[in-house]
Amino acid sequence: IWIVPIWQAELCLCLRQERTSQPMSIEECCKDGRDRGIDNQDCTALPLISESTTCRIVQEQCCATVLEDTICTNGINMAKDQGGCDTQFPGSTCETKTAKMCCDCCLLGRAAQEKGLPCDHSLSLGYQCGLVSRACCDDGAPDVKTNALAKCAQECVGNGTCACFKGYKLKPDGKNCEDINECLLGASNCRGGERCINTLGSFRCQREVSCGTGYELTDSNNCKDIEECESGTHNCAPDFMCQNTQGSFRCRPKNQCGDGYIQDALGSCIDINECLAQTGPCHPGQSCMNTVGSFTCQRNSVNCGRGYHLNDNGNRCVDIDECKGPDGACAGHGCINLVGSFRCECKTGFIFNSISRVCEDINECRHYPGRLCAHKCENAVGSYKCSCTQGFKLASDGRNCDDLNECESSPCSQECANVYGSYQCYCRRGYQLSDRDGINCEDIDECALPTGGHICSYRCHNTPGSFHCNCPATGYTLAANGRSCQDVDECVTGTHTCSETESCFNVQGGFRCLSFECPPNYRRAGENRARVERSDTVRCVKSCQPNDISCVLDPVHSVSHTVISMPTFREFTRPEEIVFLRTMSLAHSSPHISSDIVFDILEGNVQNSFDIVKRQEHGIIVGVVRQVKPLIGPLNMVLKLAMNYVTSGVVSHRNIVSVHIFVSEFWF
Repeated sequence: IWIVPIWQAELCLCLRQERTSQPMSIEECCKDGRDRGIDNQDCTALPLISESTTCRIVQEQCCATVLEDTICTNGINMAKDQGGCDTQFPGSTCETKTAKMCCDCCLLGRAAQEKGLPCDHSLSLGYQCGLVSRACCDDGAPDVKTNALAKCAQECVGNGTCACFKGYKLKPDGKNCEDINECLLGASNCRGGERCINTLGSFRCQREVSCGTGYELTDSNNCKDIEECESGTHNCAPDFMCQNTQGSFRCRPKNQCGDGYIQDALGSCIDINECLAQTGPCHPGQSCMNTVGSFTCQRNSVNCGRGYHLNDNGNRCVDIDECKGPDGACAGHGCINLVGSFRCECKTGFIFNSISRVCEDINECRHYPGRLCAHKCENAVGSYKCSCTQGFKLASDGRNCDDLNECESSPCSQECANVYGSYQCYCRRGYQLSDRDGINCEDIDECALPTGGHICSYRCHNTPGSFHCNCPATGYTLAANGRSCQDVDECVTGTHTCSETESCFNVQGGFRCLSFECPPNYRRAGENRARVERSDTVRCVKSCQPNDISCVLDPVHSVSHTVISMPTFREFTRPEEIVFLRTMSLAHSSPHISSDIVFDILEGNVQNSFDIVKRQEHGIIVGVVRQVKPLIGPLNMVLKLAMNYVTSGVVSHRNIVSVHIFVSEFWF
C-alpha cells in the first residue's frame, strides 16, 4: 500500500542549516526521530539532539510519521484479515481513531473492488482515507497496471502527466504525491502566540497558551466561553438554577422572597432596612423606623441650635442670616454669613474688635515675626513694609532681600569682588590694599622689602606697581631675568684697548692688558701644559748659555705667570679653592727613593688671606691654593708660589708660579 509520510527527505534541499553548538544534518535529525518512533516513544517529548529549531521539528515529524504508518498499517491488516473493524484497538484515543479510519477506508476499497466499481472514485473521503481505499481496491484488482487512472496518485492532466492536490507536490517518480510541510517552509500564516502544526495537505495554528478555566479552544483557534448550564457541568443544588457568565456560572435560588426582603446566596430571605436607603421613604420632618419586611414614619420634634431657626413648615432647621438688616451683626462693617454663624470682616491689615465693634490695625510685624520679611519689618497703618540690612536690596516681591552688587558703583580704587552682603577690594600686582580704608591701593616698594637686597644684584629702583634693576655703569650688563648682572667680556666683544703686544684678560667688571716677559736665561715654553687651572698661563723654562755655571746651578727650572679674577665674596663661610698646581710626581713613589714636593707662598699673601695645601688627585700630587679670609675689592695683588722638589732633604729644583689676582668691587 501507499502511505505518504508527513515529512520527506527531499525537503532538506529547501531548508537552511541552522547554526547550533553541535551542528546536525537534517538526515541525522530525521533518523533519530524515526528510530524513536520505531521504539514507540512519545514524539511530543523527545530528547533534543541539537539546539536547532528545524532539527527539533524534523525529529518530531519523522517520529510521528513512523507511528502513524504503523497504526494505519495495523488497521489495514485488520480489514484484510478479519474483514471488519469492530475489534477494540489498543493505545490512546488518537491512535484508535487513526487505526479504525485506515481499517474502514480499506473495507471501502475492497467493497468497490468486489462490486467492480472503479478504484479511483470521486468520493470526498479525505486524502489519507482515499489513498488507503484506492490501495486496498487496487491490491485485489486482476491487473492494476492496465488501469490508466492508477498511474497517477491524485490527478491526471493528460498525456500520462500526473499532478497533485493543493498542499502536495509530485514525487520524483512522476506519479505519487507527498505532503508539503508548510511549517518547515515558513509558508504558514500563524499569528504571534500560535504554533504551526503540519497536517496532510495543509496545516493548522494552535495557541501556545491555553484559554484558561471556563473557556475552550474553537476550530478557528479562538477562545469560546463554555456554557456550563447547557452542558450540565455546573454544580448548582436542586433548589438553585444555573445562570451562565463569561468564563463561569452562578447558582441563583429558585424561590423568590416577598417585598421588603432580599435573598442571600443560600436562598434565605433577609429583611431590607428601607431607612438606610439613599433616598429616605418618609416625608420631610418625619423619622423612619424600620420594621420586619417594612417601615414606619414618625413626625420629628425639632429643636434648633444657635444660628438656626425652624422653617415655615416647622419641620426643618434653617440658617439665620445675621448679616441682614440696616446695621447687621457687624455694625456696618463687612459681614459674611456662615451656616449657623457669621463673620465680621475688615479691610486688609485690620481686625474686628467684637467688644468695641470697630476695626483695629493689625501689627503684622508683631503677630508674624520672621514670617513676613526676610530681614526687617516695619508696621504701617493697615499694612507693613519690609527693608533690608546693609549690603542687600529689597526683592521684587517686597519681602525677600537680594544681594546688592556694590562693585557696580566702583567703590574700590582698582579691583572689586562682590561677596554675599558686602564686597571686597583687592589690588593689582605691585600694589597692596591700604590699612586705613581698605579701599585704596598703595604702591609696594619692592626695593624696601626685607628681601629687597636680594631682588637685584646691584641696585633696585622702585616704580609704581613694580621695580627695575640697574648694573654698574661699565663692565656689566643686565641679564635676561631683569635682576642679575652679567660680566661683559671685553676681550671677546673687542671693546678692550689693549695693544697688539699685549694680551687682553677679562676680569669681573672690566679687563686688563697684560704682557709677561721671560727673565734672562729663560725662554717661553712652546707647549702650554695645563698645570694651572682656571686661567691662561705663560710659562718660561730655564735656558742657560754654554759654560754659564751660575745659571746651571740655579735651582729654579721654570717661571710661570697666571691670572685669575674673583668677586668680593658677600657671604664668606668656608675656604674657597682658587688655584690648582699639578705636578708630574706620582703620589706613591719607590720606597728606595726619599723624595717629596713642598708647596710654599713666597710673596703677596696680604693679611694671610691665602694658604696652600697638598693632596692627591688621580694618583698625582696637587697643590691647592685656597682663599681663607674675605677680601674686599677692588684689589689687585700678585701671589708668588713655589713648588719645591725635595730629594733626601735637599731641594733639587724649584718651579715659581706668580698668580696675578684681581678682586672685583662687587659680589657678582
